[in-house]
Amino acid sequence: MSTLTQKTSRINYWKFALWLAIFTVFYNIAEGLISIFFGISDEALTLFGFGVDSFIEVMSGIGILAMVIRIQRNPDAPRSGFEITALRVTGTSFYLLGIGLGASAIYNLFTAHKPETTLPGLIISIISIGVMWLLVAGKRKVGRALNSVPILADANCTLVCIYMSVILLISSLVYELTGFGFVDSIGALGLIYFSVKEGREAFDKAKGIECDCEDENCKD
Repeated sequence: MSTLTQKTSRINYWKFALWLAIFTVFYNIAEGLISIFFGISDEALTLFGFGVDSFIEVMSGIGILAMVIRIQRNPDAPRSGFEITALRVTGTSFYLLGIGLGASAIYNLFTAHKPETTLPGLIISIISIGVMWLLVAGKRKVGRALNSVPILADANCTLVCIYMSVILLISSLVYELTGFGFVDSIGALGLIYFSVKEGREAFDKAKGIECDCEDENCKD
């Protein structure tokens, strides 16, 4: 009876993990579209970079979603090539985002460019912090219950999204209160640090999966 209860509990946790992954993907799509729209219309670099980051997180979320579906269907199945590719694309995208934000931030600093408003960034960052915090809590709960390193790692990625939201919140708030234009570019520079960090971690995870595959003699 105890074994049956444990098995049922694991099945329910994997279902929860699936819905968390699905929500993460669709939420980031919506957040990305809205952030990029207002980032372009208000010429707010930090908000635009935040929106691009949301779409990169979509790719990461799809990789986790593929993993959850694979394990649900066959717990003993080898890691898929898609999971490795998703991580590599995610890592490359984070690096490109960092380069783009760096070039734009330097240009804006030299030209003394100011965004028209950062109010949308202020609102979006507050919503994002709340939603992402709930996602972190949910993913950690599921990851610990299933003893899943990838899900716990994904929770840490979501935690980084909270840090990026805090940067957006601070830069948007400071600009709205002071009108200090350079804070938008400074906020973008802050996003670069986390973009590079996330990019490096994505490639490290892909390398780890490759090593697992070689150990198991799996074929992509």
